[in-house]
Amino acid sequence: MTKTVLMTGCSSGIGYDAAHGMAARGWRVFATCRKEEDCARLWDEGLESFPLDYEDEASLREAVAETLRRTGGTLDALYNNGAYAIPGAVEDLPRDALRAIYEANLFGYHDLTRMIIPVMRAQGHGRIVNCSSVLGFTPMKWRGAYVSTKFALEGLTQTLRLEMQDTPIHVSLIQPGPITSDIRKNSIPHFENWIDWRVSARANQYENTLVKRLYESRGPDRFELSADAVTIKLAHALEAKRPRYNYYVTRPTYMMAALKRLLPARLFEWVVAKG
Repeated sequence: MTKTVLMTGCSSGIGYDAAHGMAARGWRVFATCRKEEDCARLWDEGLESFPLDYEDEASLREAVAETLRRTGGTLDALYNNGAYAIPGAVEDLPRDALRAIYEANLFGYHDLTRMIIPVMRAQGHGRIVNCSSVLGFTPMKWRGAYVSTKFALEGLTQTLRLEMQDTPIHVSLIQPGPITSDIRKNSIPHFENWIDWRVSARANQYENTLVKRLYESRGPDRFELSADAVTIKLAHALEAKRPRYNYYVTRPTYMMAALKRLLPARLFEWVVAKG
């Protein structure tokens, strides 16, 4: 029988490639997006797509109901992927900015996972894969909001994995480094909405560093890979008999993981601060 997977954040980047990539491998993919127009575009490309907005609890319930209606009440896998960033110094992040990004990057993941676990328990199998980041275990300046959500996601996922060891449900993390995507461009409205950088004590640093990087497209990063590098790891997490707990993607992720294990904390922090 064709296996089924519910995916989030499929309008572009990692989710878009994963949806097409897993469909090409024979999976029945429910490729969800936040916006209706993106869902319509994916339908035109041959994918089953409908809205799912992590920040809207009703949207989550409706997406799960639609998925189960299409499958007859089963689901083999869930891939939590959608997320966004709010660039800015930690001291400039309003409480409401953190509340908003946690709704999308953590609480939505958690709610959706909780809705799917009973389905997987009842059918006797399932795979849950959460897309984290190298920033899920390595901090970087100007990325505090995003980093904090990914650190929290990794802690929640690790605990869930421990708790699921007495069930037939496998839980994995994917930890990409620089991947070709629209995350820089998509973060601009959030930056403009939440960060009043011109009145910040770091206004000169914003102007000379973050603002330039944010608004100027400089082409691929040095170690950047295309999104299919993530899809390859996702395929293993969904299809392997014994999926791994975590999957590194890109050289910086491997490097940071090794350095964090090997270096004293102060030296590791110095390396990260140097960029």
